Amino acid sequence: MSLLDTAALVLARPHRSGLPFIVAPALAGLALALVWQGFLWLGLACAVFSAFFFRDPQRAVPQRFGLILAPADGRVVSIAPAVPPAELGLGPEPRTRVATFLSVLDVHITRAPAAGRIRRIAYRPGAFLNASLDKASEENERNAIALELADGRTIAVVQIAGLIARRIVCEVREGQDMRAGERIGLIRFGSRVDLYLPERVAPLVAIGQRMVAGETVVADLASTEPARTAEMI
Repeated sequence: MSLLDTAALVLARPHRSGLPFIVAPALAGLALALVWQGFLWLGLACAVFSAFFFRDPQRAVPQRFGLILAPADGRVVSIAPAVPPAELGLGPEPRTRVATFLSVLDVHITRAPAAGRIRRIAYRPGAFLNASLDKASEENERNAIALELADGRTIAVVQIAGLIARRIVCEVREGQDMRAGERIGLIRFGSRVDLYLPERVAPLVAIGQRMVAGETVVADLASTEPARTAEMI
C-alpha cells in the first residue's frame, strides 16, 4: 500500500453513526478546559480516535457474479465447518465458516459479500467474550443476516459483538436487494464477523490472512480449486 493509499484510508470520512462519538468528547473538552486545560487535549484525543475508528473508506468492489467477498476488514482467525445460526432457518447441515476478527484499528464497516436479497435478519442477545475465540460465534451478542443469491443459494453474514464492543448497528432490512460490497452496518469498538459459504464451496483464503471488506475474494462459486492453506514467512 502506497503512502497516498494509507493516508486516504486513515483520513476517510467517518460513518454517520460515529458523529456523536466525535462531537461529544470535543465539546466536553472545550467546556471543561475552563477547569483544566488538559481536558481539552483529552477530549480532542478521544474525538480524533473516534474519527479514526468510524472511518468509512470507499472500496473497489469486483462485480462478477459468483465471487463471494470479504464482509469485513480484519484477520481470518478460523475456517471450519459450522452450522449457521438456528434463527436464520438455513438448516442443520454444517457449512464452511470463515471468521474474521476486527481489532480497534480495523475499519469496522460490514459489507454485503455478494449481490442478492436479504431473506432474514435475526438479532440475538448474548455475552461479550473475546471475539477472536471460536465460542464467541455461539455465545456472544450477534446479528445474523441470510442473503439469497441470484441462483437460489444462500450465504450468511453474522455480526458478533466482542469484549469491548457493545453495539451492533444494522442498516438493512429484510427483503432488501443488495449489491456486492454495499454497506450493511458496523460494530462499535472491536468485533468479529462470520461468513457462512454455500454448501460445498471451498474458501480461497487462509487462516492469518488479512481481509479487506468488499475487495478480498473469499470464494468463487465457479472455482474448483480446493481450500487453501498458508504459511507465515
